[in-house]
Amino acid sequence: MRLVLLGAPGSGKGTQAAKLKDYLQIPHISTGDLLRGEVAAGTKLGLEAKEVMARGELVSDAILLGMLEDRLQRDDCKDGFILDGYPRNLAQADALNTLLARIKQPMDYAVQLEVPTDLLIDRIAGRAAAEGRADDNPESVRKRLEIYDSQTAPVIDYYRTNGQLNIVDGVGELDEVFNRILTAIDSESKVG
Repeated sequence: MRLVLLGAPGSGKGTQAAKLKDYLQIPHISTGDLLRGEVAAGTKLGLEAKEVMARGELVSDAILLGMLEDRLQRDDCKDGFILDGYPRNLAQADALNTLLARIKQPMDYAVQLEVPTDLLIDRIAGRAAAEGRADDNPESVRKRLEIYDSQTAPVIDYYRTNGQLNIVDGVGELDEVFNRILTAIDSESKVG
């Protein structure tokens, strides 16, 4: 199964992707984690990404797509994967579909986790305090939510138009949201 998890920062994509990874036995690929790994390693890309992320901006599409292409061609992705944090705009969605067609791994589903904005801000503030993440400072959070609203939200319509979108209520206990996701993709797999 090839799955994209969509949702604003703080919607729970990473948490749910980790659970889905264990349940579906496919890798969870987070562009945020890939980038943070480069930052931690102090690579040239990592240093550039650190500066961009600290400003609350998005890393270039070309860099992200290149990283994903390398990652998706590893053996552990042959049975599928879960993407978390990508695509974040329409150009990325188109580029991803082109890449997946080329490597013969077309996308199965997109799951949109819906969470009210006030709860998103509370979640991100809690995560910033717990993890000390530089990209979760108040100014960056506001910028990221603005970017999400203007650039990423249209990706939802992209997957809706392609008949791949499942909208899931992202509010509730961890297992409740997880079970909603499973129900959405299970009912879709029975239809298709």
